[in-house]
Amino acid sequence: MTSEIERGRRNRERETMAREDLESRGGGGGAKNRDSSSYYIENSEKQWRSWLIPMVVVANVAMFIATMYVNDCPKNNFGFQGKCVARFLGKLSFQPLQENPLFGPSSSTLEKLGALEWNKVVHKGQGWRLVTCMWLHAGVIHLLVNMLSLVFIGIRLEQQFGFVRIGIIYLLSGFGGSVLSALFIQHNISVGASGALFGLLGAMLSELFTNWTIYTNKAAALFTLVVIIAINLAVGILPHVDNFAHIGGFLTGLLLGFVLLLRPQFGWVERSNLPADVRVKSKHKAYQYIFLLVALVLLIVGLTMGLVMLFRGENGNDHCKWCHYLSCVPTSRWKCRN
Repeated sequence: MTSEIERGRRNRERETMAREDLESRGGGGGAKNRDSSSYYIENSEKQWRSWLIPMVVVANVAMFIATMYVNDCPKNNFGFQGKCVARFLGKLSFQPLQENPLFGPSSSTLEKLGALEWNKVVHKGQGWRLVTCMWLHAGVIHLLVNMLSLVFIGIRLEQQFGFVRIGIIYLLSGFGGSVLSALFIQHNISVGASGALFGLLGAMLSELFTNWTIYTNKAAALFTLVVIIAINLAVGILPHVDNFAHIGGFLTGLLLGFVLLLRPQFGWVERSNLPADVRVKSKHKAYQYIFLLVALVLLIVGLTMGLVMLFRGENGNDHCKWCHYLSCVPTSRWKCRN
């Protein structure tokens, strides 16, 4: 009897030591082993070197310089709205602030280089604008805000999930944002990487939900993400901000996160260090697979329906009379139709 009790005690001690060892390897070694989202990362899990996001930033900056070169304000500005800004830059100088307060090119230059414009996409067969518009920016301020956000959000995600998955989320989210934007905004051009950026935010939120069991501070991580997303979407109700691209990108990224950003449940990577009777038998939990299947179906159906409606020339506002308020809310200080 005594020996059985002793054996049971030793087994419990071994199990406790194994769990403590696992946690110390995965995330128990203080703040330095945890990322800003407050969940464990096991040391055996591969950490990627981020190169795609920096390359995307470089590509966007290069594209903006090329846009300003093509714009050539000193040659093409006739002075009706003022003089070019920063004329010492020569061909790269900006349009008059009355025309473009963001320190950038003219709308005609953006349209020529691939801005999203409903009529050209639907009636002139220029569907490529759904992709090219996300590499153009309306000005230095627009570019700076987007690229800083991309570095802050994208590098951490690429380090954890690799360039393939994050690249897919970035590009498809930008595409999804363009589709929704073209359905609802049909009389203005749209440019910018905001849809893709919101896709990364959406993917972060779904990654939190689908990997819920490995988080150490679930409430704080969820609250922080929701506040960040809500603030950014709220900014989109100001005039001249394409919030439909934000919403479309966010929803696309949210669904893609459930599909692409699954993590093994806690203990899977270090399962060989656990006693046989406490080893993790399944790499993922059942609810993760359910999320994956539902999200994949919704993603395929949503993008298919959006593209069909778009190329049939339908106006999303005809199907949703109040949806225009999602992109602009009129006040005594501004109107939305302009």
